[in-house]
Amino acid sequence: MITAEMVKELREKTGAGMMECKKALEASNGDMEKAIVFLRERGMAAAQKKASRAANEGLIASYIHAGGKIGVLVEVNCETDFVARNDDFKELAKDIAMQIAAVKPLYVKREDVPEDVLAKEKEIYLTQAKNSGKPEKVWDKIVEGKLESFYQEVCLYEQPFIKDPKMKIKDLIAQAVGKIGENIQVKRFVRFQIGE
Repeated sequence: MITAEMVKELREKTGAGMMECKKALEASNGDMEKAIVFLRERGMAAAQKKASRAANEGLIASYIHAGGKIGVLVEVNCETDFVARNDDFKELAKDIAMQIAAVKPLYVKREDVPEDVLAKEKEIYLTQAKNSGKPEKVWDKIVEGKLESFYQEVCLYEQPFIKDPKMKIKDLIAQAVGKIGENIQVKRFVRFQIGE
């Protein structure tokens, strides 16, 4: 059974159209990796990506802190080279690099947290809930709350912005998208710290 969620996930991964994704999933019996290969072989993923608003431009921002003891490189993407040279975009990238240096996220978005890491965290939180003495009917809520806190700690997009803690990084990016008028994404980052 091919679900709408599966089609959506494949579309997000490849940029191919909905119908092409559905056909690819049907042809590969719902196997996501085989469906990606199916699309690539037909060149649809590449063609759709060019047609959609792909964020393939951007810049690598760097930030060095604490007398050269902490360093960050972050890739922030936008749609055009023109925007990549824009001062507002450069400032956003620098702020994001500074955020990473200060708060040490491990992942860009919550979707990037591996399933095994999530399962382990949920297991720990459930044990804590059971040991809390609170009734069983609230255990799921406790786990959910602790999971949200975990995301805020380890996912860049979920973290409160160091310059304005009322705003999350994803809100800061959304604000920049509204101002600049292009799709903006943090693609990846690396953080170095002496002695780690």
